[in-house]
Amino acid sequence: MGQRGSGENDPIGDFKMTTPKSIFSPPWGRSRGGLWLLILWCVTLNSVAQTKHKVMIIPFEPRLYMSQVDHKFNAETKQTQKQIKETFRRGVNKEMESALKKNYEVIDLLKDTTKYKKDLFSIYKSLTYAYDKVPDQSNYKAPLNDKNKNDNIKKGQLVVETDPDTRFMNAKMTSAGMVPALFGKYKTDLFLFVNQLDIVTTTLATGETGTISERMLTIHYTMYTVDAKEIQSGVCSVKFPGDANNPSKIVSSYISKATVEIARRINIAVAKTEAAEKRK
Repeated sequence: MGQRGSGENDPIGDFKMTTPKSIFSPPWGRSRGGLWLLILWCVTLNSVAQTKHKVMIIPFEPRLYMSQVDHKFNAETKQTQKQIKETFRRGVNKEMESALKKNYEVIDLLKDTTKYKKDLFSIYKSLTYAYDKVPDQSNYKAPLNDKNKNDNIKKGQLVVETDPDTRFMNAKMTSAGMVPALFGKYKTDLFLFVNQLDIVTTTLATGETGTISERMLTIHYTMYTVDAKEIQSGVCSVKFPGDANNPSKIVSSYISKATVEIARRINIAVAKTEAAEKRK
């Protein structure tokens, strides 16, 4: 039998303990004790591999719903403006959850309003908004703070300034304790803020047949990590027919396309963030 370590009652048995160079370096040996460590190590690695990020989806504030065509929705469905707004608000979150849950655990703060209402209000109180330049998604970099473009929400109204660059509504956290508190309570390490929803209409010329309208739906969003780093943000737009006037059908048929694209961007951002962490 080989020589034991310093502890005569060491239950590991014939095994010389060494400090691994990396947490992923398997510290097993050829003995029975080493075999048990090998099994334990494989179980640990399997658990790490199966661990998913957990995303919290924060819905847009009701005041940040901008629509030019609610009167058309009302004419067809008889829904009030408040009901129309809430259909889209809940619909965006629902479709976003559906797109994300393939790769992440997800908490939708609109899924249980009784449970999450207090936290949602606290989050809104800890936010401000900036009308930032839309990032280039082919080479994403978080928008730089533009002091001259902050405070674009005044008395509940969006103040749009003339600017040659396309801009979007970006969420900024004002409370340093907000993210740690949410992580401590829900174990969420990613935070997706749906900042604003726009619905606009345009007219397309069709020659002899007259004109038809086409609509554009745009979601403004921001993704933060648990250390309050902005890793993905911008807008995602989808076109839909001008005669589509049922909010629920618009959510299922068109908003879902936008949320799938946002989820794709988030997947890329998370992978890049993880790769950067491993290089440290």
